Amino acid sequence: MARRRRIFLGAITYVFLFALGAGGMTLMSPLMSASGESRGPPHSYIRVIDGDTLEDRQADITYRLVNVDTPETGSRASCIAEREQGEAATQAVRDLIASAQSFEARPTGRTDYYGRTIAYINVDGRDLGETLMEEHLARPWRGRRYPWCDAYGQLLP
Repeated sequence: MARRRRIFLGAITYVFLFALGAGGMTLMSPLMSASGESRGPPHSYIRVIDGDTLEDRQADITYRLVNVDTPETGSRASCIAEREQGEAATQAVRDLIASAQSFEARPTGRTDYYGRTIAYINVDGRDLGETLMEEHLARPWRGRRYPWCDAYGQLLP
């Protein structure tokens, strides 16, 4: 009977701890990983791919911001204005990460077509998507990609 109780309590503990972890990886301290390892400042382990995509190199996770769409960069941009705006968004995120004291990723439990983890990202306690929208470097994500350029190569409002 005592053995069954220990097994039952062990199973309950395991399920409880798993449920806590399954809610997504949230880095509570800027210097500690979810496993308790020392991580250093965010700029040492976060790589900015573009304005709405970041890679956590230590955890080997690529995040896609849940709530925004930023312009494309490089050859994926539809016009020069989009490319320039996309580069500005990317640089703004790099600057924020470079000076950040904390980085928090809150995954939604979903992944996108490319296998990126859809997540809310907080940098120094501020939502990164909201920050980009305030700076007019992003717009709300509305479930699909909309054009950034008009027929004349200008950014759409």
